[in-house]
Amino acid sequence: MRKHTNIGFLSLAVLCAALTGCVGYGDGPRHAGAYAQPRGGYIQDDYVYYPSQQVYYSSNRQQYTYQDGSSWVTRSSPPRVSANVLRSSPSVNLDFHDSPQAHHASVVSQYPRQWSPNGKNSKNTQKNRGNHATNDR
Repeated sequence: MRKHTNIGFLSLAVLCAALTGCVGYGDGPRHAGAYAQPRGGYIQDDYVYYPSQQVYYSSNRQQYTYQDGSSWVTRSSPPRVSANVLRSSPSVNLDFHDSPQAHHASVVSQYPRQWSPNGKNSKNTQKNRGNHATNDR
């Protein structure tokens, strides 16, 4: 009888070990609000620019891009200010879809730190908007 108990125990242990390896594994985002990659295989960025902080936000990537010293960085939170404060400041939707650093010089000249969408800044005339802006918030 003891031999049957040992074989039964050993069989149960082998079965448990085998089933443990059957746990599913997913290699993807583990949070709500994940985005799906478009069929082209890449994500086309859409940037909102915040002149007061010189920060770009990509809603597709849910990340902020900005200059940190002489380097460009992309982070999940903005520098020096909370995301809520940043989102409540004046912003401009931009129509380029590559890296912000490629357009930063012209964007900064069109939208200086003091820029506001209602034209209170004398540099904010309609003719200064150029090709980067699609609409203002």
